Amino acid sequence: MNPLFPREEFAARVARARSAMAEAGADLLLVDHAEFLAWLTGYTVSETMYRAAFLPREGEPWFVLRELDAGPCRDACWFSEIVGFADTDEPHAVMAEELRRRGFATCTIGSDHASYGFTAATRDRLAALLPGTRFVDLPQASDLLRAVKSPAEVDLIARAAGIADKAMMAIAAQARPGMSPRAAAAIAAACFLENGADTGETGPIVPGIGGHEFLHGVMTDQPLAEGDILHVELIPKVRNYGARLMRPVLIGKDERGLLPLAERLVALQDCQFAAMRPGVLACEVDAVLREAVLREGLRPAYNNVTGYTLGLYGRTPRPSDFSRVFLPNARWRLEEGMVFHMYASAAGLGFSETVVVEAEGERRLTASPRKMLTASAV
Repeated sequence: MNPLFPREEFAARVARARSAMAEAGADLLLVDHAEFLAWLTGYTVSETMYRAAFLPREGEPWFVLRELDAGPCRDACWFSEIVGFADTDEPHAVMAEELRRRGFATCTIGSDHASYGFTAATRDRLAALLPGTRFVDLPQASDLLRAVKSPAEVDLIARAAGIADKAMMAIAAQARPGMSPRAAAAIAAACFLENGADTGETGPIVPGIGGHEFLHGVMTDQPLAEGDILHVELIPKVRNYGARLMRPVLIGKDERGLLPLAERLVALQDCQFAAMRPGVLACEVDAVLREAVLREGLRPAYNNVTGYTLGLYGRTPRPSDFSRVFLPNARWRLEEGMVFHMYASAAGLGFSETVVVEAEGERRLTASPRKMLTASAV
């Protein structure tokens, strides 16, 4: 076994999960959400075929998955009970048999009913195979149990943040009229892989056009002209832990006079960062940026979030973790060890940072210059 974190760290995670199980009255925890699997076991894999780990109230967990994936799972997990099944087997039937064999044919099974893996079909099939069991919901356990990061997790996010910084500066250094968003993405992808990122997936690299809708724009081959803005969002991951960074990259000269707006967005976001302390309500942090942007007329409306959770990213349908977001109605409180992607945008400009909450306040993990970038400034 070669787990990513020491056994003591996994023991703390198991204790946290078992506390949630006890509160829900669960004898056994079913884990099938990609990020939750990685956090609790050390291993995650896509759901080409259904896979799950099981944690009892006492004793070690076990993992059930395709035999094809059993070897990598054994290498990554901190425990030894890995059950592989053939592709000709029905995954749910194999899992039901394992539960019967281990004495869990009649028990209360806790699961996160919002997990992407725990579909209605999965619940119905397991219930039919194990009629003596009862399912109870651990609401959002897959996300919320992972909300506070350990120092080791923050270190991995910081490594990813360093890769984002390198890629951002590499793009800015080559920004010239005639560069296309796709060419910029190729620079970032190469930088990611050369510096140890898991993949070359870059994030949205698009023309900075309009108000804020460009943030989820589509990459193009269209060359950029003098005075255009290239919006760059970078999302590198290291061992599944991701950082994020946004900057507007000016192509050539500032023909539209965007520099004062860029400076003001940065200044307002700096004020928001200063409010990020343990115990503060997320809505209060959100208001620092949102209300100022609207009050100063930098945007006619501000309907999107100003930040969201960062950390583990598995192969799930979502590219972003919105289990904790910054909105006017967000009544949850910041805690030491939480990590967020905080971003501000207006008039085709977008700035963001990867930020960890510490005892005395926030600390930026990304370190690129907080300004509109140009080739001449690199």
